[in-house]
Amino acid sequence: MAGALSRRQIIKLGAAVTGALGVAPLLATPASAAPACRGRHGHAVPTLPWPAANDIVANTKLPVFPDRTFKVADYGAVADGKTDNTAAFAKAITAANAAGGGHVVVAKGTYVTGAIYLKSNVDLNLADGATLKFSGDASKFPTVLTRYEGIECMNRSPMIYAHGEHNIAVTGSGVLDAGGTSSWNKGSDRAYLDGLVAKGVPPEQRVVPGSGHDMRSTFIEPYSCDTVLIQGITLKNPMFWQIHPTLSKNVTVDGVNTDPSTAHSNTDGCDPESCDHVVISNCVLGAHDDNIAIKSGRDADGRRVNVPSQNIVIVNCTMNGNWGAVTVGSEITGGVRNVYAYQLKVTGATKFALYVKSNTLRGGFAQNINLDTVSGTFDRDIAYVTMTYNSQTGNYPPKFGPFTLTNCTSTKVNGKAFDVSGLSSDHIAGLTVSNCAFAGVSDTSNTLSNIDGRKFSNVTVNGKKVS
Repeated sequence: MAGALSRRQIIKLGAAVTGALGVAPLLATPASAAPACRGRHGHAVPTLPWPAANDIVANTKLPVFPDRTFKVADYGAVADGKTDNTAAFAKAITAANAAGGGHVVVAKGTYVTGAIYLKSNVDLNLADGATLKFSGDASKFPTVLTRYEGIECMNRSPMIYAHGEHNIAVTGSGVLDAGGTSSWNKGSDRAYLDGLVAKGVPPEQRVVPGSGHDMRSTFIEPYSCDTVLIQGITLKNPMFWQIHPTLSKNVTVDGVNTDPSTAHSNTDGCDPESCDHVVISNCVLGAHDDNIAIKSGRDADGRRVNVPSQNIVIVNCTMNGNWGAVTVGSEITGGVRNVYAYQLKVTGATKFALYVKSNTLRGGFAQNINLDTVSGTFDRDIAYVTMTYNSQTGNYPPKFGPFTLTNCTSTKVNGKAFDVSGLSSDHIAGLTVSNCAFAGVSDTSNTLSNIDGRKFSNVTVNGKKVS
């Protein structure tokens, strides 16, 4: 390979090349070349209208794996839909890690398993027709460090989890199904954690299992990891947040389908929390809540950790959840900055294109949030920004703005185009809207209050100019 490939060239390879294994594994790359992101679901990331966003895409590292294969069947896995394969998956992943890395390959079939822990330099690759059905046996999900709604605690492991690992991936064309976990994966007793935080109990002592309190576990959660790829897979029957990279950097989510089912609430599609350099591309994101919710910790515990989410690109996705297409908050105590969303198609009953929420108890900031070429139908407003979320108050006024929306359109809006409000003592620092045409808007009155530096250019609502 004479020269380094660009990220776009590398991802484009995935659409044209399949591996000898027939499951499109990631490709090992010489040190002289850029990291390879390869798979039949991979697509090029288009040039974005912001130079800073293109820099984020170019600088978000992709994992590289040696051309070694570890078939889970060789480690005892049985694809009969009833055998417990937890140990077999662990053995295959451990072997791949010990050998210096490679592809742990899951062939066609249905595999019952408990939690899967990913180790460094391992790609878990699911072939067409491979399904992982996660177990209803709670003992197969060990207690690990996680974050529940922005508060660190010890809870049962997510379905797929890693902590402090690097160069990891979940790829392929298979299905992850968490429906079987419903017997134990339930509860939302965050108040218990709030009480422990108020007493100064450290995270490692905030143990949920056995406490008499229940809080759900997320689906896929790389925690404090570096260089993560989640590509091509389909998630089904989630109980809680579906993809939840936490305190991680260099995270790519590409060509993934998440579940829009209304069977369980709070099943956000993808929630980067306190992460740096994240690219979410070519996905069909469904949820019974937000499609993407960018977070960074909650209240006192969020201030203790104090790590923002930043440098995030969302591109070429379809949104089919019932709250925000791009949501910032409400757990944003550590702050969110530099978000760029481009070419998003919003369908179904998604309420908002942009939903930004905090309050003076939560605090935090939401700065430099940008949407371009977002289109579709909206069940409430195009943009809803509030500093009074859930009517909670405290002494930490959030810092919001600037926000920009350009080249956005709608065919139906069951509310207003804009409901954007700062506080009288805490204004939003900038709202720029340009070259937008919103049709089918049921309420043509906009709420725009306590905003400094508001600029509207070539913006129409139901054909009438808005300034």
